[in-house]
Amino acid sequence: MRKYTLLLILLFSASVFAQNEIPLKVGAERTDLYFPLLTGKRVAVMTNQTGIAENEHLVDMLVRHRFNIVGIFSPEHGFRGTADAGEHVPNSIDEKTGIPIWSLYDSGSGKPSPDKMKQFDVLLFDLQDVGLRFYTNYASMARLMDACAEHGKKMIVLDRPNPNGFYVDGPILDMKHKSGVGWLPIPVVHGMTLGELALMINGEKWLPGGRVCDMTVVTCENYTHQTRYELPIAPSPNLPNIHSIYLYPSTCLFEGTVMSLGRGTSFPFEVYGHPQHKGSGFSFTPRSVPGAKNPPLLNKKCYGIDLREVPNELIWENKFNLSYVIDAYNNLNMGEKFFTSFFEKLVGVDYIRKDIIAGKTAEEIRKKWAPDVETFKLQRKPYLLYEE
Repeated sequence: MRKYTLLLILLFSASVFAQNEIPLKVGAERTDLYFPLLTGKRVAVMTNQTGIAENEHLVDMLVRHRFNIVGIFSPEHGFRGTADAGEHVPNSIDEKTGIPIWSLYDSGSGKPSPDKMKQFDVLLFDLQDVGLRFYTNYASMARLMDACAEHGKKMIVLDRPNPNGFYVDGPILDMKHKSGVGWLPIPVVHGMTLGELALMINGEKWLPGGRVCDMTVVTCENYTHQTRYELPIAPSPNLPNIHSIYLYPSTCLFEGTVMSLGRGTSFPFEVYGHPQHKGSGFSFTPRSVPGAKNPPLLNKKCYGIDLREVPNELIWENKFNLSYVIDAYNNLNMGEKFFTSFFEKLVGVDYIRKDIIAGKTAEEIRKKWAPDVETFKLQRKPYLLYEE
C-alpha cells in the first residue's frame, strides 16, 4: 500500500512539473491566428506598456512585419502607463514609430470620434487586465466594441491571463451606481479574461441598443482559471507588484473613504492609514510622485496598517475582504463621515455602507452577496474560453 501511495505521489509531482514546464502563450504571441486578419487592412491598436509579445512591444512587432498601423488608442494611464488614474491624456505621437496616439481620455466620452473611426478597418485590442469591476480596461473595451458596432468595424481581442482569474466574489453592480469604475452588471471580482468578458458583452446584449460587435478573440495557450499568473509588467503605476494586485479588490475600497491606501508611496494598495488612526506603530506619508501627483492626505503623516507581509495564500482565502475597511471604520470612530459618495460606485450596492455602520461583520455582509456569485457563475459559463 505504501509503495502504491508513493507511486501516486511521484506521478502527481511529475504531472505538476510537466504542466509548469509548458510555456503559457498570450494572445499577442499567437501571430498565426491573427496576422492573416490584418493583411491589407488599415489597423488601429488599443494597447499600453503591457502589450508585450515575446519581449517585443506589439506595436513594434506589427511595424516590423510591415502592417499598416494608422493609429494607437491609449487607455487610462496613457500609452506608456505613467498617467494618474482618470488624468486628462492628450493626443500625441509615438516617438519610436511616428504613429499617432489617440487618447480615449482626451474627448471626455471614452469613445473615439467618428473621424477616428473612419481611419481604420480593424481594431486590435491588447491590454493586460487585473480582473476587477473597478479597473477600467474592460470599460474601455466595451466602449470600443460599441464604437466598432456602430461604425461596422472589425475588432480583434488579443487575450491575456487574469491574475485574479481563479475566483469570483462580491456583489453584482446595481446599475443605478454605474460609473467609470462600474460599467457592467458584474461582481467586484468577475474571474474572467477580457476575451471572455468581450464574448459576454456581445452575448448578453450589454452594448447600448443591443448592438453586437463583429469580434474575434485570440485565446491564450496553456492557461486555465487556476493558473497563478504573475504579470511581467506592472499594469498601472499604483499596482507595482503581484501582492498589490491580490490585495487590490479589498484595499481599493479605501478610495471611497477618508483613508489613504498608500498612493504617493512605494507600496500603494498594500497599506492603509490616516492621521487620526489610533494604536499603530506603523506610519507613512503620501508624497507627490509620478502616477500619484496629488494623492489623498498629501504630505500628512498617516498611522495605520501594513499589509505587505500578509501571505498571498491568506489573501486568496479571504477573497474580496471587507475586514480592512471595517477595521478602519471602527478605529476612526467618525461614523458616516468615514465614507465618501464614491464608496457606492466601488462596491456597487447600497447595503454594504449601511451594514458596516450597523456593526455587521465581514462574514455577515458576505452572505448577502453569496447568491450574486452563484448567479453570475451560471450566467458567465457559456462565455468561458478556459477550464475553470
